[in-house]
Amino acid sequence: MSDLSTIRLKPRKALPFFCRHPWVFEGAIQSVSGHPVVGAEVRLESSEGQFIARGLYNPGSKIRVRLYSWQDRPLDEEFWRTRIEQAVGLRRQLAGSQATATSGERLIFSEGDGISGLTVDRYGHWLLTQWTSAALAERRELLISILQQVVQPRGIWRRTERGIGDLEGLSAVDGLAVGEEPPRPLEIVENDLVYEVDVIEGQKTGFYFDQRDNRLAVARYAAGARVLDICTYTGSFAMNVLKHGNAADVLAVDSSRPALELAARNVARNGLGDRVTFEASDAFDKLEALAAAGEKFDLVVLDPPKLARSRGGMQRAIKGYIRMNRLGMQVLRSGGILATCSCSGQLSRTDFEQVVVQAAQQAHCEVQILEQRGQAPDHPVSAHCLETNYLKCFICRVHHDG
Repeated sequence: MSDLSTIRLKPRKALPFFCRHPWVFEGAIQSVSGHPVVGAEVRLESSEGQFIARGLYNPGSKIRVRLYSWQDRPLDEEFWRTRIEQAVGLRRQLAGSQATATSGERLIFSEGDGISGLTVDRYGHWLLTQWTSAALAERRELLISILQQVVQPRGIWRRTERGIGDLEGLSAVDGLAVGEEPPRPLEIVENDLVYEVDVIEGQKTGFYFDQRDNRLAVARYAAGARVLDICTYTGSFAMNVLKHGNAADVLAVDSSRPALELAARNVARNGLGDRVTFEASDAFDKLEALAAAGEKFDLVVLDPPKLARSRGGMQRAIKGYIRMNRLGMQVLRSGGILATCSCSGQLSRTDFEQVVVQAAQQAHCEVQILEQRGQAPDHPVSAHCLETNYLKCFICRVHHDG
């Protein structure tokens, strides 16, 4: 008989967890045996006492239990090493000979790799970790040790996602976990373009690898185009449409001046600076001003940061997405291309389709969705946790009425 605490579910609450969904919320729980603390390993059972899975407990989180194993076996060092080796092995298979000292990738994608609460990005010889589970973070020394052994990086830097402390009771702070501190800036190469990345103070872990393939896809529609790039951040879409799509010019907009300074250096480094104009502005304010001035573009890229961080903020986020897409359509010439993105995991693909529909109605446009794209394969989608299918990138052709 196991001496672990047992989490017993309410009647008719077990099906998602038998289907291997990893998040057990407080409302599904009927009882907790013992007094498990943050990070305690626990067993999950149905209301009838049938074993379901093992996980880690956090009494201060809305996600009370994160599940990791559907076998009744310990979550020990061997278990975590196997999970990490599987994740790293997939990336080596995906990258093949392209994995170099200047390449980058998502090495571990939390629930997508069965390690809920841990994200790891590789930037050349350095790893960046983000912990989004206080329970899993109790094992950070063990997991970092395994990462060192399996990947052998020069250093591992710890990043903390905004707001996660309040959600999880996680007190981790940014800083060097082990090895050498990453250089500032750190350079990577993606799609034959060189980027300076600030992995210490940049958004998330410094770069968005998930849009890698979408940048090239959008570039295929850019020949000779006048392009508007909203929320440009590192200038990645702007540079891809110029280098790989031969766009005529780009107006790149972002609200962050440090991000624009970094983007300007990236553009100059790649010899593309004479075709890019940068402007510091709120995305909505700039789109409103362009629409009021009657400006028209051949290609508009909308890649805003996450607008919905919880289900409670969904309606407000949907209104924001509709407004942004309506404005994006209004500043397109008839027959132009709209590349619109959402990284809000709370917003489903169907929800985002409806955003485009409603924006088109408000803008008096006819829209054809040419491509529905998602995240790059180093951000795998778990069939058991469809929230991992978070990134939507729709490439559309827009025709104005009349």
